[in-house]
Amino acid sequence: MERVLSKYENQITIFADYLEEFPDTDELVWILGKQHLLKTEKSKLLSDISARLWFTYRRKFSPIGGTGPSSDAGWGCMLRCGQMMLAQALICRHLGRDWKWEKQKEQPKEYQQILQCFLDRKDCCYSIHQMAQMGVGEGKSIGEWFGPNTVAQVLKKWQPTPVFFPGKSHGWRSLAGYIPWDCKESEQDTSCICISDPSKDSSGARVGDELIFLDPHTTQTFVDTEETGTVDDQTFHCLQPPQRMNILNLDPSVALGFFCKEEKDFDNWCSLVQKEILKENLRMFELVQKHPSHWPPFVPPAKPEVTTTGAGRLYHFLDSTCK
Repeated sequence: MERVLSKYENQITIFADYLEEFPDTDELVWILGKQHLLKTEKSKLLSDISARLWFTYRRKFSPIGGTGPSSDAGWGCMLRCGQMMLAQALICRHLGRDWKWEKQKEQPKEYQQILQCFLDRKDCCYSIHQMAQMGVGEGKSIGEWFGPNTVAQVLKKWQPTPVFFPGKSHGWRSLAGYIPWDCKESEQDTSCICISDPSKDSSGARVGDELIFLDPHTTQTFVDTEETGTVDDQTFHCLQPPQRMNILNLDPSVALGFFCKEEKDFDNWCSLVQKEILKENLRMFELVQKHPSHWPPFVPPAKPEVTTTGAGRLYHFLDSTCK
């Protein structure tokens, strides 16, 4: 086991060997729906990327389930991508897409509340412990690698329901949608919060024919809440140039995440998808006005019964800000 962990820990030291600078180009770079002109806005671009919460392999946390693994190195990469998707949705909901993180600066309390829900402790509602144990209900043993669809199913269990009551605008609640996807990369999307790709187990955006991604394959030591009640967040942000890959190397089994803060955002997203994506012969997904009769009955996912301090904090946080 030590030899396996050492293999993954070494990845943090070899990153610098193959990280490349961004090319000198006039092309626009899209980062989760925001565009940057690479030639003149490189520092702004890197700042935008470093503001994203970056979840990686961790070690020396309490054993999952009491007797399970104390590190997710080698198997938890897709779970970490799921955490990044969910965290980005929460950041968009409570701080806004334009919020910027700055190193060693005091952060808003909402940011700390969100981050603490993802710490590697069993009492944090979106921890690796909770996700791994919820995966058991999807047929995955603790310590077993997840695919994009399994992660999407686990995330769906945390989706507040109901999301929207037709004809009642006051019934709208922010929606983060996770779509397992078995086709090609979309051109661009203003609501995209993340792309999870099992070929790299990564989360990303794009420039030209390349994808920019945050790689979870770095093993870092468990970080807990400090006596002040805050978290030292330096290792939860990627402070080095991110990696890139050619879009043709993207694995066809992908999960996309979309965040719609208001009902009009969802309507705009539907219009964009119908116009730009669903016109293709090979469609990545379908949009329908009502539940098709030949589909199995829709059963809204129940809120997970997670009696943890983290869950209580965040559910109260969500309820108090969504009214």
